[in-house]
Amino acid sequence: MSALTSLQLSHFRSHLRAELRLDGRPVAIHGNNGAGKTNILEAVSLFSPGRGIRRAAAAEMARRPEALGWKLSAVLQAPDMAFEVETWAEGGNARQVKIDNKPANQVALGQIARVVWLIPAMDRLWIEAAEGRRRFLDRIVLSFDPTHAEATLAYEKAMRERNRLLKDNIRDAVWYKVLESQMAEAGHRIHQGRVGAVDRLMAAQSAAETAFPTAELELIQSEGSMPTTVEDFRDALDESRFRDLNAGRTLVGPHRSDLIGTYQAKGLPAKDCSTGEQKALLVSLILANARALAKAEGAPPILLLDEVAAHLDAGRRAALYDEICALGAQAWMTGTGPELFGELGDRAQRVEVRDEDGQSALITG
Repeated sequence: MSALTSLQLSHFRSHLRAELRLDGRPVAIHGNNGAGKTNILEAVSLFSPGRGIRRAAAAEMARRPEALGWKLSAVLQAPDMAFEVETWAEGGNARQVKIDNKPANQVALGQIARVVWLIPAMDRLWIEAAEGRRRFLDRIVLSFDPTHAEATLAYEKAMRERNRLLKDNIRDAVWYKVLESQMAEAGHRIHQGRVGAVDRLMAAQSAAETAFPTAELELIQSEGSMPTTVEDFRDALDESRFRDLNAGRTLVGPHRSDLIGTYQAKGLPAKDCSTGEQKALLVSLILANARALAKAEGAPPILLLDEVAAHLDAGRRAALYDEICALGAQAWMTGTGPELFGELGDRAQRVEVRDEDGQSALITG
């Protein structure tokens, strides 16, 4: 399995110092609003590539008012071996990573463990702008392929430079060729990763008997269709250049994609479903992501489920806990009261978070 067996926080958000010893079971965290529950999940999310569940800059995570920097340490149990992992930031600098006391990049984190999350900000997934759905899908792709972030960064960097040329009304094709080749290579990788992730999610949903509804997924383009090869993408950028010059931005590519969801049993677009149905569809996708990873990697990912009980009735809440335990996943879950995790019984470790004199305190049980 993939799990943290220990976690230490220093000067991180509301936590001056905190330490947890864990045995691989799900972790049920409860406490009042503002006590620091989500901060623990954010800390765990930073043992994966990227900016964590809040997508915050490293400097924003330092405990106030000291703002001295922060450090997280953990023992990460992967399927075959354990790793000592540290990540930290100080003085406003970017965060750094060490694995077994050796400097590492963030991609290396994704190669030793997978972390998947569902947070309240995602509850608006089906009704927000397409950018949020692309980000949601890219995070799922990243769980399967840790190098996906590199392709995304390369594409965005080349597109920014191309857009600058377009806004400056540069018409000499020579200026565009290299950038468009870079965009075609990276953009093709991004699109293929997204298509593969959608296929895996659909297969994982259809193969499982679950209390959560199946979401039919479709990856579409805002205009036309996504080129299917690197060469076709390069040609599409070349052909679109005059139109792009008039618009002042690039109008073809994976940054124009959208993920459309449908409640399969009802044939109802996810955006038109009730709040509870939208939440259930999201949970279904996260569980499908976990099942697909367990099949591909031989072990389920670490799951982070912030305020997961919101909008779930008691029956679906119990079904969720049963599925998590059947997967054998270490799921970190938060809620305001211990009664929200009653159906878990002794299948979970319990942690209470209290606000004591302006700092968070952990009480394990």
